[in-house]
Amino acid sequence: MNEQDKLFAMRHSGAHILAAAVTELYPGVKLGVGPVIDDGFFYDLALQHPITEEDLVALEAKMREIIARDDAFRREEMPIDRAIAFFKDAGQDFKVELLKDLMEKGTTKIRPEESQDVEVGATSASVYHTGQFVDLCRGPHVSTSSEVGDAFKLTKVSGAYWRGDEKNPQMQRVYGVLFASKRELDAYLTMMEEAKKRDHRKLGAVLGLFAYSPLVGPGLPLFTPKGASMRRALEEFVWSLNRRYGYERVWIPHLAKADLYKTSGHWDKFQDDIFHVTSKKTDDLFVLKPMNCPHHAQIYASAPRSYRDLPVRFAENTTVYRDENTGQLAGLTRVRCITQDDAHIFCTPEQVREEVMNVAKVIDRFYAVFGMPLTIRLSTHDPERPENYLGNTDLWKQAEDSLAGLLKEMGKDYEVGVGEAAFYGPKIDYMATDAIGRKWQLATAQLDFNQPERFELEYVDADGAKKRPVMVHRAILGSIERFLGVAIEHYAGAFPMWLAPVQVRLSSVGKDHVTHAGRLGEALSAAGIRIEIDDSDEKVGKKVRNAALMKIPWTIVVGGKEVEGGDLQVKVFGSEEALVIPQKDLVARVLDAAKMPA
Repeated sequence: MNEQDKLFAMRHSGAHILAAAVTELYPGVKLGVGPVIDDGFFYDLALQHPITEEDLVALEAKMREIIARDDAFRREEMPIDRAIAFFKDAGQDFKVELLKDLMEKGTTKIRPEESQDVEVGATSASVYHTGQFVDLCRGPHVSTSSEVGDAFKLTKVSGAYWRGDEKNPQMQRVYGVLFASKRELDAYLTMMEEAKKRDHRKLGAVLGLFAYSPLVGPGLPLFTPKGASMRRALEEFVWSLNRRYGYERVWIPHLAKADLYKTSGHWDKFQDDIFHVTSKKTDDLFVLKPMNCPHHAQIYASAPRSYRDLPVRFAENTTVYRDENTGQLAGLTRVRCITQDDAHIFCTPEQVREEVMNVAKVIDRFYAVFGMPLTIRLSTHDPERPENYLGNTDLWKQAEDSLAGLLKEMGKDYEVGVGEAAFYGPKIDYMATDAIGRKWQLATAQLDFNQPERFELEYVDADGAKKRPVMVHRAILGSIERFLGVAIEHYAGAFPMWLAPVQVRLSSVGKDHVTHAGRLGEALSAAGIRIEIDDSDEKVGKKVRNAALMKIPWTIVVGGKEVEGGDLQVKVFGSEEALVIPQKDLVARVLDAAKMPA
């Protein structure tokens, strides 16, 4: 067992120990599921008396007591009918429901993030004994509870619906983090304390970037003029990089017939996550588009193509919609409307190499500007779960070997993520590391041999034969909403000038100086600079402090000397020294400081 697998087993065992501790402290608790997640685990619980944040201390102490007992983890294969009777007698209704689904349907139908690892044969399921505690689980686990170690901490309690469905009972979800050493745990907790200070939901409200409305609905953020200006800046930067590699802009509607996604294969895999739309004018079933690739495939199919036309590169910033669980929504990083800087390349097999390499160049350049180092994961299919993917094994091997070879040729180190592929093909996922060390999966390049086949896409080759193109899916910042959430926390709200929602604030000293501040503002605004004028009655010192609280890059105080034509004193956020700029040079200097990265 390698270190990563060992850590997974420790975290999985930590979830069981958490459940065991809850059952000892709260008799009668009903247990849901307790999977491993990034950095730790959680367990969903239904109790008569809810657990509070203050209760976590006692719960964690009980976990340490169980660990000190060194209880053995013992696996047992139990016939499903006996397992149902066992958990029914124990009053564990949620476990009984899971087992009945396994017996009757062959699946628990729990979404991936909610998934309980249950292994089932034709007539049996696996359970694990930990001392007196028994849970439905396929493992893996450590041998004894002491192997979980002491580098863990329970972090928070939140609400969650059973199986992610708001029609089901509401439960409590207790989260924990667990690491291989105390040093790693301490580093993580320090990082999380810093993350609280940078929380994009709080900073977004303070800086006035976006809002939510109960009338609009959860997971549907509303962007203010300031937030919208940041979105446009990001879109323009990505497009400036795309343009160099021959991308062409397209536009597609936000609705489509369900037939489009049935043909593409998305319907069978994701229909539970798709918003359905009904019409009074037609019997056709429509949906809010969850993906853009089938639309782009139809643009490709709308005209005959020759090998001389390829590659064709379609790009756009457009919003897709996913019916996410309410309990999983989180600020901008998990929303129901996802604006993608999406692009799809249709090319010959021989052109795949150059196209994917060019995508890598764009991704490298984009994240270098933000100072976010990248690591790479080659996401492959899981050969033990072929039902999760389209296409045959030979096609998958060809595609995965192709991407692995490209990464090697580019000199890129990478890890392999078995089972992390898209259902239609393998992908190269780029993880960006932010200022406090967290990794975010944002950019991606994906190979797709399946949709061209399902949509019967063609081009005429040099020999006159009709052939299938390869489809390359590509995103640079991924979701604009998610990237903005990451960027807010990465910069702690102190954005580089080209991205800042307000680039310059002009603060008048008194009423006699408002007119001149307005003239300077008009000149900057006419040049495309995002400005604000503070002509309030506040003292100038408070105006400067307010600008600093809003993390505005440049603040210029306009008083009597400036009205008479004197040089401007520019207070630069984060710097103790002021810039001195002649008024005639102001527009040029600001444009230079605020220009978009090349």
